[in-house]
Amino acid sequence: MSHSVRVLSTLALKGAVARLAEAYLAASGVRIDADFAPTLALLERLRGGEGADLVILTREGLAEMIGERRVARDSAVDLARSYVGVAVKAGAVHPDIATEAALRAALLGARAVAYSRLGASGILFAQLIARLGIAEAINARAVIIPMGFTAERLVTGEADLAIQQISELKQVDGIEVVGPIPLGLQTPAVFSAGRMTTSERTEAADHLLRYLSSADVAPVLRETGLEP
Repeated sequence: MSHSVRVLSTLALKGAVARLAEAYLAASGVRIDADFAPTLALLERLRGGEGADLVILTREGLAEMIGERRVARDSAVDLARSYVGVAVKAGAVHPDIATEAALRAALLGARAVAYSRLGASGILFAQLIARLGIAEAINARAVIIPMGFTAERLVTGEADLAIQQISELKQVDGIEVVGPIPLGLQTPAVFSAGRMTTSERTEAADHLLRYLSSADVAPVLRETGLEP
């Protein structure tokens, strides 16, 4: 088995993969060489010719890669589910976001809301505020980042609320997750993995896929804001 596996992963699983890497190395002797970015950015990189052994994307993104024969269809496996949530700076008052009306009021009452232009959470949030009829008001003072962790804008004081996958919010110190956006207003993102058809480390990639989809990693997924 090769001594490392190259992984391109969505940001949503960065916390989980980082925590699992050391244990996996100790158990298998294989190092996880991972790079993280939003799914849309990873799709662009893969289509540009960047190589990897294994990719972790949204289920929809992985389906595109399978359709383009970049990922082996028989290797695909669902790993985790994630919800979009709201965070505030540590110590700040937690707004009521339990209902659609409460969330709308909280968003309108914030000095600035941080969200990402790329990624499942950013797309969902943009659609949500449009549906709520508050897109113009929110975007007039929003902090919209191209990619990365929106909760970092809470720590710097640029925003009062940060919107992103809960697993991504939890990767930033100095913040507190208020909770998920009302479940009736969102569709959970499912993150899936598969082996690249060009991988020269087939055995190592398949071994890592089996590990990531095993019951052994479920506690780490939950601790980092994901559902197995």
